[in-house]
Amino acid sequence: MFKKMAADALGISDIGTIIQPVDYDKTDADDYVMHEDNEKIYFLIKTKADEYCFTNLAIIHVDGESAISSKRTLKRYPYAQYKISDVFLETAGKIDMDVEIKFTIGKEKMDIDVRKDQIEQLKDLYKSLLRISEITHENDIHLEMGSTSLDKAVLVLQNSRTDDSKLADTFRELTDFGFTWLSSVREQYHVKDFGDVYEKYINN
Repeated sequence: MFKKMAADALGISDIGTIIQPVDYDKTDADDYVMHEDNEKIYFLIKTKADEYCFTNLAIIHVDGESAISSKRTLKRYPYAQYKISDVFLETAGKIDMDVEIKFTIGKEKMDIDVRKDQIEQLKDLYKSLLRISEITHENDIHLEMGSTSLDKAVLVLQNSRTDDSKLADTFRELTDFGFTWLSSVREQYHVKDFGDVYEKYINN
């Protein structure tokens, strides 16, 4: 705690600032947004060393080694491949200069400090990430239920007394149906674009 207080007092802590939409094109992260694929920035936090860019398709982290180094590492986390979980918002105490938003994307833990006078805007991001986390969790349950149902159908077929001469045809029909059905379920519940969530909660 005292180390953090000293860093704040000396101005060396890496406290982020929420960037307004009009200034997105002035950031490094904007260069890596796939505008060609209708990717859109909804929220962007810039610290001395890093940038955290939240789009409808992914979280883009422009990772700087330090505030004085020009070296950057680009990390992209598409929602379709990396699940968001453990979303927390830590508000400021009387002597704190910042608030914190914490979450896990895939296996990567994010802990971002933001100026405490921007807490209201950060609440919008918190709501968005929390809702995305809930949706992906619910969708995973639906996908698992769909897969389990198909497995049970195959098991019933295997244990049935279907005429052996027709068993192959029946199994092939079930397999074809299962593939088509699971593809439809996956398309419905494997969400890649969360623009609608950000549109609902972000009030820039």
